[in-house]
Formats: sequence, structure tokens, C-alpha cells
Amino acid sequence: MNRKPRLLASLAALATTAVLTGCSVAGVSLTGSSTTSGSGTTTASSQSTATATVLKADASVAEARANNATPDTAATTWSATGATTIALTGSSATVSGAGATASGNAVTITAGGTYVLSGTLNGQVVVNSPSSDEVKGVLNGATITSSTGPAIAVTDAGESVIVLADGTSNTLTDAKTYADTPESAPNAALWSSADLTIGGGGSLTVTGQLNDGIASKDGLVITAGTINVTAVDDGIRGKDHVAITGGNITVSAGGDALKSDNTTDADSGFVDISGGTLNLAAGTAKGDGIDATNDIIISDGTINVSRSYEGLEALNIVIGGGTIEVTSSDDGLNVAQTSTSTTTTTTNARGMGGGGGTVVPGTASITGGTLILHANGDGFDSNGTASIAGGTVIVDQVGGGNGALDVNGTFTITGGQLIALGDASMPVAPGTSSSQGWLMAAASGSAGAKVQILAGSTVIAEFTAPRTFGNVVYSSSAIKSGSAYTVSVNGTAMNVTADVASAGGMGPRH
Repeated sequence: MNRKPRLLASLAALATTAVLTGCSVAGVSLTGSSTTSGSGTTTASSQSTATATVLKADASVAEARANNATPDTAATTWSATGATTIALTGSSATVSGAGATASGNAVTITAGGTYVLSGTLNGQVVVNSPSSDEVKGVLNGATITSSTGPAIAVTDAGESVIVLADGTSNTLTDAKTYADTPESAPNAALWSSADLTIGGGGSLTVTGQLNDGIASKDGLVITAGTINVTAVDDGIRGKDHVAITGGNITVSAGGDALKSDNTTDADSGFVDISGGTLNLAAGTAKGDGIDATNDIIISDGTINVSRSYEGLEALNIVIGGGTIEVTSSDDGLNVAQTSTSTTTTTTNARGMGGGGGTVVPGTASITGGTLILHANGDGFDSNGTASIAGGTVIVDQVGGGNGALDVNGTFTITGGQLIALGDASMPVAPGTSSSQGWLMAAASGSAGAKVQILAGSTVIAEFTAPRTFGNVVYSSSAIKSGSAYTVSVNGTAMNVTADVASAGGMGPRH
């Protein structure tokens, strides 16, 4: 598939905020209803999990975080004083200090402490310490390549920490086939059975040739560093959670780029991003940019999902800040069923102006930030409720039987800015209970078309369409309920009334 323009460039092309006269870009909240996408049947997620907390439609980042376990973040500072040094020398290693041994091309760490690794090893590092110990591995210019399993495997520890020493380059590569293959066995180039924290001022390149790149069976936290991951399946996976507070992270995965998949604990199975720069490429056949059983929470950072099947997928998706751009071969954002039931299949009752579909106990809540969705399925898709109470949401969608907006439950907008360009076959509008006005027009155009929203002769908003479209939805603080406006595409005008769907669009949902 074609890659979309870089985030800031595409935003500038799509929404020229300089012409947003009398329009606030803060505060958006959505309540209304939409429908399932396409015709025939709709199948929700087949995941089964402990009952997750049902967030309210307009949940804030703080409220979402309060329902989840606090990520266990270990310090990534270190001192050479008292540390054990491990010099990697190709097919062997030399250990200076306590707590580690080397036998052939295998290094085994058996006690808590700080271990500084440097050099090249064609072998494996295994951590098997008491379950109460913290083991800190400092990669100080280390290259580890395994022919039997993970490059680093933490089989037992209380806490595992990987520090990327300032200014160093480090590389981990696992085997294409593993000697130990049970389902519970390690399956990533960097694998930990304990909580894993990664940080430091160096760089780390990880190649997962069997399955995943970096994986923890507990939680996984990244605080800093330049991290590049290539993986056959998932790029970065933490069973209980993935929490990212900083760093420059690049992932190219055949499966999901970022993933948390705990299905048994209601306060786990979440991805929480509060900083950093992330460039994520997932598999277009099955991979999501960011996938979580329960919650995706984003409060800051720059995230570019350049390739995915679905861009963001979770039971609850709460965005309060940051800049996120998503390119997907299916849905850009998808709130999907992950509660106690198994697969739910319902007849799609959606047609022109329709609704229908099963409402799942999840929500998409946007309270701030910038979210840009380039989708070939539904753009902004919630099988539960949706609320926009702040920030900017831009949807660029193509593909018949889908729409730019698709919400099964209530869909309200109370602030911020919404720009949605999509296919004309399944258009969806916010609900009339929205306190901020909105427009829907069955207006069409091609890539490069200039779209203007006017109140009389005053241009309220102007943007350039990145792809062909057949329907326009717009909302900002400049739109007043019941007032008359004009939607113009390359000078061809259509008169519309705020909060009233134009011919061919769905009526408002309460």
C-alpha cells in the first residue's frame, strides 16, 4: 500500500488552521450513534477476558489510568562501582565479579545486581535469579546473536532492567528456530518472564526472527533510548501492559507493532503512551499499529502508524494529547469487544441513514491532541460509544460499505474540531444531543480538491482532500446548531443546516 505523507505535512495539507476564523481548536465531545460497517454481518472480537471496567463515554486520561494497575518502572541509572563486567569475545565470555558465569557461548546470571556487557557474543545470555532480585543489564556496546533461542532470556527475576549505556550501539538477534518450543517458552529476541524496564541514552537494534522482537510476560516499560525493532510477528509486547514515557522507537512487524494481551486481569492488558516518538509499521494482513485487550491511553508523544491492518484497537481508546497519524488497510481506530463473552455476531441493519449493530461496553474518548486517520475501512469506528471533547480529529477514508465515522452507541461532540471525509455509501453524523454544532454534506471530490466551510461569505475552515471522497462531516465551535452554512468543493456549493444530515446521510442519533 502507498504510504501517506508525514504527519505534520499531511496535517498542514488537510486542515489549514490559519483560516479557522472564529473557531476554537480545543474541546470536542461526541454523543450519537452510528452503525456497523458494510453489509451482511459484523463480527466483534473473539477475545475472552476478565470483565474490564466500563469507562464513561467522555472518560479522561486520568480516569482511564485510575482503572488500571500502575506500571512498575525500575530506575535505569547505574554505577560501575560494584558492577560485574562481562566481556563478550565471540564464542565465549569473560566474567569479572560475582553473580554470573560463562560456559562456552552461554552466559548465566544467577543473582541480583548490575551487569555490564560489552563486545560480541554468538550465543545467549540467560538471567535465572531469585524471584525477589532486581537484575540490571547494562548494554555497553554489546552485540548478541543466538542460534538456539532468544539473545537475552530472563527466565526468573523479581525485576529485569535493560540499560542502554549513553552513546553506545547495541544489537540483539534471536534464532530463526528455537530448541525449546512449548507455548510458555521464550519467543522473542529480548524476552522476560518478569517486569521489564528499558531506558538509557544509547541505542538498541532488535531482530525477532522467530516471533516477537521484545516481549515480557508481565509489564514492559520504555523510558528512553533509541530502539529499532524488526519482528516476524509482534514488535513490542507486554502481557500486562506496555507503558512508554520517552524514547525514539521504530517498529516494523509482521503482526502488531505494540501489543498488550492480558485477558485475565481487568486492570491489565493496556498500552499507555505519555511521551516519546514512535514510528510503527504493522502487518497489513493481520497486524495493528497499537493493540490492547482493554485500554489504549495516549496523553503525549508523537506517533506515526505508517502501515497497519487496524491502526488503534482496544476496548477503550482514550486520547488526551499527543500527535497521532494512522494509515490502515482496514479501520483507523476501532473500539472492539473484549469483555467476558466470546464472539458476537449481529445482522447489520445499517443502510442510508441507518444505525444498528451490537453496542459493546467500550468507548472512544478524545479530549485533546491531534488524531489523523487514513483508513481503507472505517475511519473512526467504535462498536461502543464515542465522545470528542477536545483536540482535533481528522479522518480521511475510502472504501465502499464503510464510512469515515461509525459508532454503534451514542456519539457526541462538545468541543474541538472534527473533519471527516469519506465514502458516501455509509455516512454517519454525530447525535443531536451534541452541544457543539456539526455539518454533514453529501459533497464529493477527488484528491486535491479544495473544501471550504462558509457562513455566508466568511470562510470558517478550508482544507485539501488527500483522496477521493463522497461525504463531508465538519464540526468546530464556529458551527451553531440550526444555522445555515455552505459546503463548497472546488467552488461547487451545497447549502446545509447545522445538525441536520443532508440527503443520503444518516439522521442524527440520540
